[in-house]
Amino acid sequence: MGISTRYLTLFMSALNTQKTGLALGGLLGLIHLVWSVVVALGLGQSLVDWIMKIHMVEATHTVLPFALPSAITLIVLTTLVGYVVGYAFATIWNKVQK
Repeated sequence: MGISTRYLTLFMSALNTQKTGLALGGLLGLIHLVWSVVVALGLGQSLVDWIMKIHMVEATHTVLPFALPSAITLIVLTTLVGYVVGYAFATIWNKVQK
């Protein structure tokens, strides 16, 4: 049993660099927007403590109080980094596919 031509056409086609960058940038930005809301609601420390516990890790991390300028910087930077990484990934993917 080999891989079907339909599979190869569907999963091995070229990626749109802009759309891939926007998708990854949007995802990372959204994740960090949600994190900023969690911190603003005062739930950040509890969430970090719970995540560490379920990973069986004991580490001391302190979530600082919410600061709007920091939240905006976090969201903008992670969105930009996500866009650049997505764009670079799609560019490399497309070159490898040729």
